[in-house]
Amino acid sequence: QVHVVESGGGLVQPGGSLRLSCTVSGSIFSLYTAGWYRQALGKQRELVALLTTGGSPVYADSVKGRFTISRDNAKNTVYLQMNSLKPEDTAVYYCNADRPRLTGQNYWGQGTQVTVSS
Repeated sequence: QVHVVESGGGLVQPGGSLRLSCTVSGSIFSLYTAGWYRQALGKQRELVALLTTGGSPVYADSVKGRFTISRDNAKNTVYLQMNSLKPEDTAVYYCNADRPRLTGQNYWGQGTQVTVSS
């Protein structure tokens, strides 16, 4: 009953920007940690950014200073603002919602493709 849907991916030139959105429905979003993960072709899925229910962000070293995660609990939405994009940012980006300390309440979106190319 909990559904996670990402949007905002696309093709962008190096140095450009994209803003990803993720809407979580079917539960109380404010109770969930929200995160963005990505999986490049031939690579494992990795954490990009995480935002706790307390509002503390965590970023992968590779995106620090370039990406910003934020959330709007009133809209059940988490965002990932991506600036200064690099070709190595190319991946499928997945949104994740996780209920802290509650096993089984972990949900993933279908993914949205981000391609950074000139």
